[in-house]
Amino acid sequence: MSDHTLRVPDHTYQAIKELAGEEMTLQAVVVQAVETLRRQRFWADYHASYAALKADPDAWADFQEELAAWEATLADGLEEEPPPAEG
Repeated sequence: MSDHTLRVPDHTYQAIKELAGEEMTLQAVVVQAVETLRRQRFWADYHASYAALKADPDAWADFQEELAAWEATLADGLEEEPPPAEG
């Protein structure tokens, strides 16, 4: 792993130290914070895209039709196989 220097204001550094406490390293706090922000942005984009899809009646109808088509694959007529015998 490469080492990099990141300059942050003193109050941010102090907040990182407090969050780390004795249980985590400063690096672990920063890594976790970045991952949390990345996930928040991912889900915000997801919800915005879903809202835009729902706002377009034609696109929403197409989406609902596709969901219905995939739903039919769950009832494919195949019987469930019994579990293998323990030996």
